[in-house]
Amino acid sequence: MGLKNLKQLTPFIKEAFQQTLLVAKFLCGIHVTNSYICTFALTQGPSMLPTFNLTGDLVLAERQSTRFEKMQRGDVVLVRSPENPRKIVIKRLMGMGGDTVSYVVDHANNGIEHTIVVPDGHVWIEGDNKFSTNDSRNFGPVPYGLVQGRVFWIVWPPEDFGSVGREVQ
Repeated sequence: MGLKNLKQLTPFIKEAFQQTLLVAKFLCGIHVTNSYICTFALTQGPSMLPTFNLTGDLVLAERQSTRFEKMQRGDVVLVRSPENPRKIVIKRLMGMGGDTVSYVVDHANNGIEHTIVVPDGHVWIEGDNKFSTNDSRNFGPVPYGLVQGRVFWIVWPPEDFGSVGREVQ
């Protein structure tokens, strides 16, 4: 390959390098947005009925509320599962550190109620479908550090498109 051929290839090499940098910047932007600003999540299962569909909803969750400790009771949150760290669950935040929470242990048998004070640095999460959910009633208070974001918008299906409200039950 001679000097003449190298000079002919130089514009193509520069263009390829510039395009590669553009793609790298785009991917870095997506990573930063997903990690620190907001992320998409897919809901599955019956635990959040009727708020989310059994077959799944695509939701948008913001990450700023967790970083600046602006979570409130009634928020729907993304939480890294305390039982399986590879799994992210979506539940409603029912209590913060220092709150007293009362809950029914077993709806099928007598509805015995327990009361617990949520330890500082922890949250109490429950699914909206009290009869079919695995939540703090099963595994106890969850460390605040496992809260990944606050769900604020349903993106899909189109008929449910809109904001996710804050409810205190």
